[in-house]
Amino acid sequence: MAKLLLENTNEEKILEDGSSIQEACEDAGVPFACTEGVCGTCVIEVTEGMENLSEFTQEEQDFLGELHCERLACQCKIISGSVKIKH
Repeated sequence: MAKLLLENTNEEKILEDGSSIQEACEDAGVPFACTEGVCGTCVIEVTEGMENLSEFTQEEQDFLGELHCERLACQCKIISGSVKIKH
């Protein structure tokens, strides 16, 4: 089981390894609009555990440009371990 830590609210969500983080982020107040990686509404900052998320999607590469600490919550999955985000 993987753990998603939400820095803004101090919440901790337990997720299945390999699952999308979209629903957990939405429950925590991250806004979503298109959910297809086009609008950028769901940009989050990964403060710890980037290596525990899936590879950047083409949509993220197109929208974000430089791939450092930001992700689109609608596009990434948590592989395992723990990831800390803020929005």
